[in-house]
Amino acid sequence: MPVKIAPSILSADFARLGEEVRTVDEAGADWIHIDVMDGQFVPTITFGPLMVEAVNRSTDLPLDVHLMIVEPERYINQFIEAGADWITVHIEATEKIYRIVEAVHSANRQIGVSLNPDTPVEILRQYLSEIDLVLVMSVYPGFGEQEFIPSALEKIRTLVKMRAEAGAEFLISVDGGVNESNAHSIVQAGADILTAGSSIFKTENPALAVENLRKAVESR
Repeated sequence: MPVKIAPSILSADFARLGEEVRTVDEAGADWIHIDVMDGQFVPTITFGPLMVEAVNRSTDLPLDVHLMIVEPERYINQFIEAGADWITVHIEATEKIYRIVEAVHSANRQIGVSLNPDTPVEILRQYLSEIDLVLVMSVYPGFGEQEFIPSALEKIRTLVKMRAEAGAEFLISVDGGVNESNAHSIVQAGADILTAGSSIFKTENPALAVENLRKAVESR
């Protein structure tokens, strides 16, 4: 399966958000990644369902909504109604993963579970046959423009092995510090999706940045 590129709008120009989303869409992005932060699970406050709805009007690409919030089970339906195609919750933020999986799948959407840098991948073993995606945080969540944490590569390799052992089919996404210089190594480790914010939207030409990120994966 070709590697998917998911630009993260956390680093976009909010005054031109619709235009920014359309730019990366036309440049060949595969998903749009939306970071929802509540000021509790992480220090920062960002978007809610209304922003998801607005982005949904700007693109037909799948919306990958990453809930960095406590008790995400309380808000799942709101984000589904707003247009989320994929919903990812943090294993550290809830004890109700099975309930969330059921709610998301009942709405014919896809469910992901995310791991902070200090959280071991083994904690996900019991859920592997139930979930559609694992998001490996390669920075500490809550802020953009951080450097990639190299230990994420070993987590990806471990997840690839666990996926094979479980006969599961979940995708592996990586979020944090992803750029042209490390994209190939991340994909070599086994990632299926590259989530990138600053390395796309903080450049002079986000469309070219999407193209260059894909070339970095495919050209070596």
